[in-house]
Order: sequence, then structure tokens, then C-alpha cells
Amino acid sequence: MKGEIQKDVFGACGKALECRPNFDSVPRTERHPTTSASVNPPVPPLLHTWREVTRLSETSFSNMAASNHWKKISAAVKFVSKDAAASQERARLEAIEAQHELLVNEIEATDAPLGPVCRAVYDNEGHETFLEKLNTRIRSHDRDIERMCNHHYQGFIDSITELLKVRSEAVKLQSLVTESNAALQESSKELVKKSEELLQCRRIQKNITSATESLTLCLPVLEMYIKLKEQMDQKRYYPALKTLEQLEHTYLPRVSRYRFSKIMADAIPRLRESIKDASMSDLKDFLESIRKHSERIGEHAMSHALKQKDLDRVLVRKYLMKKSGNKKVQEEKKDTEEETNPFGSEDGEEDDDDDDEDEDEERSAQDMIDFSPVYRCMHIYSVLGAREQFENYYRKQRRKQARLALQPQSNMHETLQGYKSYFHQIIGFFVVEDTVMNTTQGLVSRQFMDELWDMALSKIIAVLRTHSAYCTDATLMLEIKNLIVLFSDTLAGYGFPVSQLYDLLMEIRDQYNEILMKRWLQIFREILESDTCAPLYVTDKEEYSEIIRSFPYQDEALEKEDFPKRFPFSGSVPQVYKQIKEFAYACIKFSEDLNLSHTEIDDMVRKSTNLLLTRTLSGCLTSHIKKQTLGMAELVQISINTTHLETACVYLEDFISNMTGAVGDSVHTARLQGTNTFKDTRQEAESQIYTKLNTKIDEFLDLACYNWTLQEPRGHASGYLMDLIAFLQSTFAVFTNLPGKVAQTACMSACKHLASSLMTFLLDNEVRQVSMGALQQFNLDVIQCEQFVDSEPVPGFKDGALQMTFVELRQLLDLFMAWDWSLYLSDYGQERNKYVRVHPSTAITILEKMREADKKKNLFSLKKNERDRRKLLDAVLKQLRQLVNGGSNRIQE
Repeated sequence: MKGEIQKDVFGACGKALECRPNFDSVPRTERHPTTSASVNPPVPPLLHTWREVTRLSETSFSNMAASNHWKKISAAVKFVSKDAAASQERARLEAIEAQHELLVNEIEATDAPLGPVCRAVYDNEGHETFLEKLNTRIRSHDRDIERMCNHHYQGFIDSITELLKVRSEAVKLQSLVTESNAALQESSKELVKKSEELLQCRRIQKNITSATESLTLCLPVLEMYIKLKEQMDQKRYYPALKTLEQLEHTYLPRVSRYRFSKIMADAIPRLRESIKDASMSDLKDFLESIRKHSERIGEHAMSHALKQKDLDRVLVRKYLMKKSGNKKVQEEKKDTEEETNPFGSEDGEEDDDDDDEDEDEERSAQDMIDFSPVYRCMHIYSVLGAREQFENYYRKQRRKQARLALQPQSNMHETLQGYKSYFHQIIGFFVVEDTVMNTTQGLVSRQFMDELWDMALSKIIAVLRTHSAYCTDATLMLEIKNLIVLFSDTLAGYGFPVSQLYDLLMEIRDQYNEILMKRWLQIFREILESDTCAPLYVTDKEEYSEIIRSFPYQDEALEKEDFPKRFPFSGSVPQVYKQIKEFAYACIKFSEDLNLSHTEIDDMVRKSTNLLLTRTLSGCLTSHIKKQTLGMAELVQISINTTHLETACVYLEDFISNMTGAVGDSVHTARLQGTNTFKDTRQEAESQIYTKLNTKIDEFLDLACYNWTLQEPRGHASGYLMDLIAFLQSTFAVFTNLPGKVAQTACMSACKHLASSLMTFLLDNEVRQVSMGALQQFNLDVIQCEQFVDSEPVPGFKDGALQMTFVELRQLLDLFMAWDWSLYLSDYGQERNKYVRVHPSTAITILEKMREADKKKNLFSLKKNERDRRKLLDAVLKQLRQLVNGGSNRIQE
């Protein structure tokens, strides 16, 4: 239905157009009032048809004929409007009325085809309202036409008549034109086709030329952009940044008229930020990686420093070997070098250091670690104007990593590996910073390095001081010292001040000496515990030579003796001497590589050895001497041992001087105090000998059981005293190996103690009575003692020196045995007094005890001489008391 309506409308419009007799007679400006004069549309619109109809009426067309045509159009439109009005809604009529007015005005005002107008009408589905609007306009024009026709009716009739005349000619002409047009169309088809092809080719050629020019202009931009992407993918951020600068300032302005150039220009800030972020991400990865690899870098640096140190030591040793012919010194130095190497080395490796070098040892930190992320990030931030931000971030992160590297493991002190790992981390950190400082400008300044090192040094010293305090193993402490020295040498090679570390080593040295003291304390104790305290016997020459090599002892008489030979000292003497030398070796090991002079080393070794002698060894000997299980023979042997050790101190002096190299004028004034130590120990041993001897005498004396009321003596000395004298004789026979003075002192002390104890028996307050028979029996015991001292149990006494110990007892007993009181009283106070050593108070005590014994006897049963004796006793007591009182008065005066 819709298609039929369209057909009717176009048909009506076409018929209306056919009614135009002569369009050329109307001026172009009137036919196309709204368009340019040069425009000649191929198909006239409906408005043009209306205008043509008006002009036809003015040029004598028949008003009726024109009216009929318009009526046909109206009828067709009415038919269409009636059919379309049924499908339109009333509600939209008002809304599209204004639009229909515009469409009608457009039909009237333009010469364009009517198709778009009709499509707009049917698309809006308001054709009924449009038809009403169109009919209203038609009726308006009909009235105008009718009015014009009425005015020009006669002229119109004449025109129609002429038109009818020319109609037949027009038909013929039209037929000829149609035929000519058909022939022309047929003949020009090929030409038109070729023309169209030519136009198409020219358009393609033009497009190709334009595309080529555009591509020529755009390709460098795209290539630079691709290059930028590739550089970013390859993490070549600094070249990428340069490429981005060229793209922004050189290439993009050339293609600014293209839309993609604006997209690229907008993306450039984001690309810069992505490059900045990517470089920072690489820097963070580098910082994380360098923290993990710092230990390996530090290990390599320390190993390289050790190799260089060993090489220097080998050169020095070769020089010394050429200069000195002492093979023993050379071997000792060689052994010392090997022991000071904390990583261990072989002789063959030392000899071939100049010829065989591992390639890895020549690698630097730059060879082991790729520093390009740091350089790249620094350049990128510098180009972007954020150099200060980058420097602050880098230094802040490295400070944090320095604190982490300086934080030790809690169990670092347990193994040497813990110290190695700690030192490797620190050295690796500062080697990296030193490399960055030397390969960049201003990123790591010397001031920043000094601040880091000051912070690290204080922390390192505190950590080492704390953890070394837990160490109780001298070997581990020595290895720690070697590590600290190597650590200091490695960092000193990079220009860091390490003097405080050497000061710390001096503190650790004292602790090391204390550990050695504890270790050697146990060694000395074991030696003394295992010692037999008996002279050392050797059965063959090999054993004899071994003893002579280990201890400086020379005795021509002993060398001439046949085997087995007996040394005067026990087996502990060469062992103690050897351990003292080992201690000195251990001390000097710690002093190596501490940049100390020979005098300082000698002084340190001597001080440590003095401590060993005066505190450790002396304490061990004193404790051993004071053991109750030791007998007289053991104490005597210990005294003999100390004598030989005292003699060997001179050789220890020479040994330490040769070992430290402090010879000639450079020997320090400090001397070993071993002589005094062993003297004091020997005195302690001798004192113990005297004490033990007196104690043994007391044990025998405790067996004494005197009957102080005995009437007649038994005629022989007491049994306990005989046993005591036999003991003393065997004991003093052992003293033959002691120095004469010591043996004499012991003998003198024993005799004095025996005499004093016997005197105590007589004067004991618990003894109330003493008979003459008891005194006679006691006199027999004293006579036995005097015979003992007269036998010279220990040779070397002056005549009568040992007998003087019993002189007081002898004079006292002689006085009572002879009852020679008149002589005593008359010569009292004079040097010629026979009983000069008898004190009146002593005589009074004994006389009173004798008087008590006599009181038991009946006075009338006593004989005359006994009664006279009692009277004399009372008289003597009276005179003795007067002597005592007189002496007291003189003292008071």
C-alpha cells in the first residue's frame, strides 16, 4: 500500500512537471531563487513545478489545463493521505506540524530531488497531517492560479492554441531527439566506461600518492616509537629516554595534523613515568640482589687481600732465607705463617703464587656485579631533573642495608663461620659503596662514606667485644683475631681507617691471655696430678736425648753414668718447661700482624708469661703443695723441681728473646719473674715440709705415755721416742737431694719442735706430780735425742749448732739430776752460770710438781736424807720465788 501511494505521488508530480511548456523562458533566478546560478539540478522539485505552472499561466497556458493537473495531484495526494491518515496517531500531529511546514517550505524553496522529503515524511509516519498541510498549500496556490488565470485567460487561450500547433512539431522533434540521444548513448557507452575507468585510476593514483607521502612522513615517527618500545622491553631505559626526547621534539611536530600524533604526545608523560618507575624498580631489584651477594663480594675481597698478604709474606721469607742460614728459624717462621692463615694454605700454593693465579681472583666488584641499574637510574633521574630525589633514596636505602649488615646472628660466637659471614657482609657492603663512589659523580660522597664507616665501626667494635666475650676456646679466639686482622687489612686497602680495630685487638688479646691462662691452668693441674714426685729415670739414650732437648739441663757426671740414669727432678719439670714455651708460642701467635714492634711483642709475651708463672703456675703449685695426701718425699721432690725450674728461667728469657726477635739493645727491660715465683713456691714447699715434719713428730709424741710418778727408771728410752728418731733418720736421708740449707733448716726445725714438745710435757698443767724416777726416765729420752743430733742426721751444721736445740732441756735435767741448787743460785744472772738457760719459773714449776709427789709419802716414814731433801726443796722454792719476784720488781722499776 505504501509503495502504491509513493507511485501515485511521484506520478502526480511527474504529470505536473510535464505541463511546463517552456522552462527556459523563465529566468534562472526565478526558477532557483535559493541556489547559485551555476547549479542546474537534473530533476526539478515540486515547488519548481508550482512555479512553472504559475509562469505557464502567465504565458498563456490554459488555466483549466493547469487546474486539472493540480487536481490530479491533489487527488493522488488525497488518496495517499486518506490511506496514511488511518495509520497515524493523532497525538503526534501537533508535534510534527512544524516539521511538515519546514518540509513544505523546503519543497517550495529547493530544486533538489523530492526523495529525501518523501522519505522524511514516511519515516515520521505523519503523512496524513503532511497531506493535509500539502492540500492546504495546494488550495492556496489554486486560488492564486485561478486568480492569475482569470486575469490572463485570453492570453492563456492563445498560448494554448499556439502550443497545440507546435505540439506536432514538438512530438517529431522529441522523437528525433530521442533517437539521437539513444544513438549517442549507445556510441558513448564505451567512452563513458573508459572515462569512468580513467577517473577511477586517477583517483587511485592520487590516493596512492597521498598515502605514500603520508607514510613517508609517518614512518619515521612509527619507527622511532617501535624503537622506543623495543628499548623499554630490553630495559635500555636511558636510550629509551633519549629516543622519547627525539620523538617528542623532532618527529611528532612533523605529523601533528594526524590524530595518532596527539595520542602519542599524550602518552609521552606516561612513558616518562613508566621509564622512571621501571628504572627505580630495577634499582630496587639491584639493592635487593646486592644485599644477597654482598657476602660473596666480601669473601672475594678478603680472599684477594689474603693472597696479597701471603705473597708479601713469601717474599719476606725468601729474603730472610737468603739472609739467614738458620734453618730452624726459617722453619719456625714458615710454621707460624701457615698457622696464621685462617683459610689454610699449602706450601706448594705459596711457592707457585707468582706463576699460577686464578682468574677469579683478578675479578673486581664491577666484574662480579652489574652496576648498570644504578648508573641507568641515576642518568634517568638526572635527565628528568630528579637527581636529588634519587640520591636521597639511594643513600637512605643503603643506610638501612648497612644496619642490616651490621646486625650479627645471635649465635655468631659459636663458630668461626659466623664471624666470616659477618665480616663478608660488611666488606661486601663497603666494597660496593667504594665502587659506586669511584664510578659515579656525587652519588656516594666521601663524607657519606665516612659517616657510614663511623657508624659501622662503632657497631662492629661493640659486636666483636660482646661476642668475643662468649668465646672460651683459645684456638677459635686466635682464628677470630686472624679474621679481624684480615678484615682490617682488606678495608684498609680501600682507604678506611681501622686503627680502632687494632685497639680492639689489644682488648681481645687480654681476653685471649685469660683463656690461655685457664687452659694452661688445667694443663698444669694434669701434669702435677700425674707426676709421681720421684726422680726421673731413663733407660736408653733416646729417652735421655729427648729429656735433654725438652729441658735445659747439663750434668757431666750424669752423662758419664751408665743407663739407667736418674735425673734429680721428676717428669713434671720438662713437661712444665715445655708448656711454658708452648704458652709463649701461643702468645706470640696472637701478636702477629698487629703492626707491633719486636720490643712491643717481646714486652707483651713477657708480661703474659709472667702472669702465667706468678698466677697460674704458682697457684697450681701452691694448691698441689697444700694437698694433705702429699708426703714428705713428694714435698722434697717438689722443692727440688722448683730449684731446677728456677734455673731454667734464664733459658726461657733467651727463648722468648729469640722468638720475638728482640735481641741486642732492643730487649725490653722487663724480665721474667719466674725466679721469684719458683723461690716462693719452694719456700712454700719447704714450709710444708717443716709443717709436715712437725706434724709427724706430733703424731709420734701423741703416742707418749709417761708415768710421772715412776719411782725408778726403766733403764732405756721410751719406745715412741725410738720410733720417732728412726723416722727422722729415714726422713733426713731423703733430704740429701735438697739444698743443704733446706735440709739443715728442716732438721733444725724438727729438733727445735721436738725439744719444745718435750719441754711442754714437763710443764704441762695437767701433770700435777713429777717424781724423780720419772725425771730420770725422761732424761733417758732426752739423752737419746741428744745422741740423734750428735749423729749429724744432716751434714753441714756447725759444731754444736744442732745440739743447741736441746741445751735448755739438758741444763734443766742436769740441774735436777745433780740437785746443784747452790751453784745455780749463786751463779744466777752470770754468764759463767752452768745452768744459764734454766729459768727460775721453769724450775719452780717442776719443783712444785715434785713436792706434790712427795706429799703422798708419810713424813715420819721418810728417811733422814729425804727429809733434808724436802727441806732443801722448800728452801730452794723460796729462793727461786724471790728471784722471780725480784726480776719482776726490777722490770717494774
